[in-house]
Amino acid sequence: VNTARSIRPLLSGNNQRFYSTARTAFANNGWRNKAGVAVLGSAVLGLGALSAKEVYCDAVVEDKQRKAEGPITDKDPMRLRMEAFVKGLQNRIVSEMEQLDGKQFTRTAWERIEGGEGITCVLQDGNVFEKAGVGISIVYGQLPKAAVEQMRHDRGKDISADGPVPFFAAGISLVIHPHNPNAPTVHMNFRYFEIENPDGTPQMWWFGGGSDLTPSYLFEEDAIHFHQVLKDGCDKYDKKYYSNFKQWCDKYFFIKHRGEARGIGGIFFDDLDDKPAEEIFSFIKEMGNRFNLSYIPIMKKRMNMKYTTEMKEWQQLRRGRYVEFNLVWDRGTKFGLQTPGARIEAILMSLPLTARWEYMKEPEEGSREEDLQEVLKNPRDWIPLD
Repeated sequence: VNTARSIRPLLSGNNQRFYSTARTAFANNGWRNKAGVAVLGSAVLGLGALSAKEVYCDAVVEDKQRKAEGPITDKDPMRLRMEAFVKGLQNRIVSEMEQLDGKQFTRTAWERIEGGEGITCVLQDGNVFEKAGVGISIVYGQLPKAAVEQMRHDRGKDISADGPVPFFAAGISLVIHPHNPNAPTVHMNFRYFEIENPDGTPQMWWFGGGSDLTPSYLFEEDAIHFHQVLKDGCDKYDKKYYSNFKQWCDKYFFIKHRGEARGIGGIFFDDLDDKPAEEIFSFIKEMGNRFNLSYIPIMKKRMNMKYTTEMKEWQQLRRGRYVEFNLVWDRGTKFGLQTPGARIEAILMSLPLTARWEYMKEPEEGSREEDLQEVLKNPRDWIPLD
């Protein structure tokens, strides 16, 4: 199949207008939870090797040639700009984590014959971090007919082709599990997804992502700081973003069989295309660049605090809950595990190095453990919602 061309010439002058066209059929419905679209937009980033035996379109070759010519600029296609951003963000975050820990990440680079690449950075048994993973994925591929039908149903949009259609996805995902029970686990993910027309222009595009905090012991000032940093970034672009995305996060990261949240929340969004792509991309960069500001100050306060054996055991129980959510409820993880050719190690990078399950274990009344559990069962608004 040779259906996609370079879209670089189409992104200058008046031809850039397709990025600004209102998606009224979708945008008027707000940010709804569309399972099929969310799965395809996030899980595909961990696949690494989808079933294909050759380069599927000219875009793969032309993008590779363009990157060899020199630095990516604002005149290049969004897919190349997102790729450049996540690569730079990964390097900055890994560098900051290595300074905190004193040990270096193991870096694994991979390429897909059919188009794309990725870098998985993992640190295990560090001085500060029990396990930390920061991965990026750049994926060119084709959506099968079943996925096309799912998107038609979920988005209410016409996709011209009935058979496989070219797509592109780029994203960064990280999960950090510290040793110290006083220090929280953090998760962050930002991604871009594009379906192309026969002429190579994006037929559909959207962004997704979020960032959330999962403590074992509750420090209210940490929760307030984390949420305030996220809200300040959201407010630069839309005063409704934080409120909408915070509530979406509370709803999504909920362990239904336990009747409790995975953590104390943050923001979560998907299928975001309600504004021009340039504006949303700027928002994505703003929030990605806020990660260090949101998390590093908390780590510096908590990573050297004293803790007991009992506190460590409680942390392991909470990590067990983390595993339960990721394997039972997270749509992206489930989709990835069921997909032939997936990079399983990358998909399971988010799991902690150790976890614990005890039969009928409940926290003592009036304990700090009970304080956390109360918040998980009844999520709070840590800062006022607009």
